Amino acid sequence: MADVSSYENAADGVARRVLLAGPRSFCAGVERAIEIVERTLEQRGAPVYVRKQIVHNVTVVDDLAGRGAVFVEELDEVPDGATVVFSAHGVSPAVRKEADRRGLDVIDGTCPLVTKVHAEARRFAARGDTVVLVGHAGHEEVEGTLGEAPESMVLVSTPDDVRELPPDLGRQVSYLTQTTLAVDETEEVVGTLRERFPLLQEPPSDDICYATTNRQAALKAIVGESDLVLVVGSENSSNSVRLVELAQREGTRAELIDQAADIRPEWLAGVRTVGLTAGASAPPALVTEVVSRLGAFGPVHVEEREIARETVSFDLPSPLRAAARRTADGRSS
Repeated sequence: MADVSSYENAADGVARRVLLAGPRSFCAGVERAIEIVERTLEQRGAPVYVRKQIVHNVTVVDDLAGRGAVFVEELDEVPDGATVVFSAHGVSPAVRKEADRRGLDVIDGTCPLVTKVHAEARRFAARGDTVVLVGHAGHEEVEGTLGEAPESMVLVSTPDDVRELPPDLGRQVSYLTQTTLAVDETEEVVGTLRERFPLLQEPPSDDICYATTNRQAALKAIVGESDLVLVVGSENSSNSVRLVELAQREGTRAELIDQAADIRPEWLAGVRTVGLTAGASAPPALVTEVVSRLGAFGPVHVEEREIARETVSFDLPSPLRAAARRTADGRSS
């Protein structure tokens, strides 16, 4: 239960500044994944099965479930011949083979930037590399990437994990990373890899996606002025959790919230500047609701701090594009 004096202090009517980090909320890969489920429901009708959460956000998943999406953990929960969407985090080749064997109608929602990492894993393994994947064990993206070449890949999460790798790891060692990691922490892990393996081969471009990098840079731009940072996102959202950790490393108290109602009045006691951002899978409307909720504790002055403008977009999978063209042609004839 909140301390009464803390509540009165938080709701004392004193104006607070809200620093909005930009970019924040949905990235292109998340927008694409959500649209894939929506278009599939429109074109094929409910139910449409989705393996795992399409993106890691409770609000998004609940909304799509209300429209007829059925979220399952594994393909054995999907009826033979049914339509199934693969989540934005990607799947292993073994999952794709199982879907083919079952005759499932697959729509692939994998983010193209995750697909890039899968392709690199296959290419590095095919040339004989031992591939070190920097990521978090158990994350769906990591499981899918490891599945591309399990006999050639090892997973590390920290510099200590790297130090425990055998010195004779392979004739040639290369590395890849999960797309949603903290940039600073990943650089430390990769630096340790280079110390251990001076001939380390790297991907042609960063695997950490532009959206993750931008949201972390945007938060860095406001965290020093903030007494409290609120990150809108779900607990299983890797990029959202990394934002909380970034703020904490910078010495600022930070809280992860799924929605505005999660804000506790005692958090605001003594707080005059709130930094506000959202993970790449959190809907923009939730940020607006958080600002409104903060206004219930006293006047707020909102300042936008945008460090980059994102213009990236990704095409929908070809089956959905083809169906949309057929529908458009039918309407025009």
